[in-house]
Amino acid sequence: MSVIQVQTDARGVATVTLARAEKHNALSADMMTELEQVARDLAQDRSVRVVVLAAEGKTFCAGGDLAWMREQFDMDPDTRRTESRRIATVLGALYDLPHPLIGRVQGNALGGGVGLVSVCDVAIAVTGAKLGLTETRLGLLPANIGPYVLARMGATRASEVFMSARVFDADEAVRLNLLSRTVAADALDAAIEAEVLPYLSCAPGAVAEAKTLMRDLSGRVTPEQVDRAIDALATRWQSDEAREGVGAFFEKRAPSWQ
Repeated sequence: MSVIQVQTDARGVATVTLARAEKHNALSADMMTELEQVARDLAQDRSVRVVVLAAEGKTFCAGGDLAWMREQFDMDPDTRRTESRRIATVLGALYDLPHPLIGRVQGNALGGGVGLVSVCDVAIAVTGAKLGLTETRLGLLPANIGPYVLARMGATRASEVFMSARVFDADEAVRLNLLSRTVAADALDAAIEAEVLPYLSCAPGAVAEAKTLMRDLSGRVTPEQVDRAIDALATRWQSDEAREGVGAFFEKRAPSWQ
């Protein structure tokens, strides 16, 4: 069964929905593979004008699937690096979409979920949603999402939450430049539609070229940055802290440093 749903309306608005609500839309290996392919397919679809990234259930995305992450302890370094690259590749495919990407954040976004928010051109969340870069609590790093988080938030804002694993609310996420704005839950769809509509009166080619120009002028995420982040996380997976932190999570106990 597909864990990524895609629906494109007659206007060319494609809605990509994370459909693993029972697991809080945690990013499994299969889910990341499917999402990457969807993004690459949409990038080639000239009938698409705007892409909306949405999710089913109460949680937008709880981050990386920890069962998948735990398997990495038994992998050799090269395989671990390959697995580590999955989320970076997904984020890169979404970041490189020629279409405007609008995030419909209907619930909490943690870890990799913050990465998904970061690659959106506009992200609107419901008031009361919680967000956080929670990796260091597990002895890990917000590495693969890091280049996109920094590009979105800027180093000064990101430094307030990048290392501390502190969970913050949607209103603070606006101040941190992670979200564009917040709205009441019953106003979310209208807010997303208000973002979509202006693009439908614009020349699609001009929009795509404007997005490319904006990325070039502002300093786009580079392959070197992505590779540096992948290496950092792959190395961190070999640490005693990572094994202790992830183990403590599964055993429902506090890690040794807490």
